[in-house]
Amino acid sequence: MPIIINKDTFELDIRKSDMPIVIDVYATWCGPCQQMKPIFAELENEFAGRCKFASLNVDEARDISIMFGVTSVPTFIFYSNGEMQSKDTGYMSKEALRARIEDFIQAA
Repeated sequence: MPIIINKDTFELDIRKSDMPIVIDVYATWCGPCQQMKPIFAELENEFAGRCKFASLNVDEARDISIMFGVTSVPTFIFYSNGEMQSKDTGYMSKEALRARIEDFIQAA
């Protein structure tokens, strides 16, 4: 289960993480976001021990979404060493997101 990001957990769970993190920025009203949920969960299992996975609801953590410059959902933020490394926006196939995460982990 991904880490749920909010203003209380952000500093400890994200900024101070010793592992690379993939953050799924979503909204409950977003169709493509809901389609990505099972894909994100499957990839979390595949990458267990190599990368952490987190979820950020734009409606519940608007200030953090703004800090990351999120303008649409779904957005995937790749975060390591205390800062955002990159982000991708929009629906992705499982294979495309898997490849993106693999590249991210190798570069982190």
